Amino acid sequence: MEQVIRTGVIGYGLSGRVFHAPFIDIVDGFELTKISTSRPENIEIINERYPETIVVPNPQDIIDDPEIDLVINTSPNIDHARWVREALLAGKHAMVEKPFTVNMKEADELIEIAKQSRKILTIYHNRRFTSDTKTVKKLLSSGLLGEVHDYEAHYDRYRNEPRPVSRGGWREDALPGSGIFFDLGAHLVDQALYFFGMPQAVTAEIKSQRNFTNADDHFDVRLHYPSLTVTLKAGMLCKIPGPNYQIHGKNGSYLKYGLDVQEAMLNDGAIPQGENWGREPENIWGTINTEYNGMKIHGKLESELGDYREYFINLRDAIWGKAEIAVKPEEARNVIKIIELAFESSRERRTIMVE
Repeated sequence: MEQVIRTGVIGYGLSGRVFHAPFIDIVDGFELTKISTSRPENIEIINERYPETIVVPNPQDIIDDPEIDLVINTSPNIDHARWVREALLAGKHAMVEKPFTVNMKEADELIEIAKQSRKILTIYHNRRFTSDTKTVKKLLSSGLLGEVHDYEAHYDRYRNEPRPVSRGGWREDALPGSGIFFDLGAHLVDQALYFFGMPQAVTAEIKSQRNFTNADDHFDVRLHYPSLTVTLKAGMLCKIPGPNYQIHGKNGSYLKYGLDVQEAMLNDGAIPQGENWGREPENIWGTINTEYNGMKIHGKLESELGDYREYFINLRDAIWGKAEIAVKPEEARNVIKIIELAFESSRERRTIMVE
């Protein structure tokens, strides 16, 4: 039945403020019913932007509300499994920020609870809905590059000072699920599995380069396929960012700089609406140089429109029973599996087979 999906959002940090509340507010079929936060500055923003939304101090106030249909969990990674478990056991649909959980045991448990409760469980792997991911997916499917042998994706950032606690400083503490690999690596791993499926083996170096952090802040991870090597890299000491994508195939190559524009727009308070939402400027379109069916192609490749709204539309339709959920929990569990194998590879300094 197409009833309004009354939604509670746990947390109102960057994730709740930028990636979730604006879409629950704007996408037809949802109601932004409750948000849990105790920070006065967050309460002030919520009251200004969403005057009809109730602010509660504790996530349990959302879980215990019989009127809530969907719980969106944006808590710190270590609490992902806790609140998803509570939501499912309370008979609610659940969506959780990436990474799904901090280990596979938790992921398997939540998948089983969701099956038993017959509720939707999904993970916010939103980068499947960015302009660059959609462009690369279409490019790989087109065959323009021929058989791809080398794929490299980067998340280059620069911050040589500690992050304040109020801005996610927990990510630099020695806690389960902290560090850059669980944070940014979850995006890059999910994209790779989305494009190519599960690899045969993993080789990784995960480390800390900055002396003030207690968690990893750099990684170089290789996913090995029969005729393809996928390289995933990120670091916090990249003053000059390199290309986000380098893809080399038998017939040609694709090179792409620049991030999807949606996050910056949302962070500036833009409302996700209109036909041109998520359109990349031409100066960050990727460059292609290839030969296809005897035709030489060299120049800018126009980026597809990025649109996080598609994620929420799919979630709505899945809850209504009209569509299959796009980001399945089993897929997100595979991301956690690769993350665990990569840490094992880095500790033991060897390549680990994926079984």
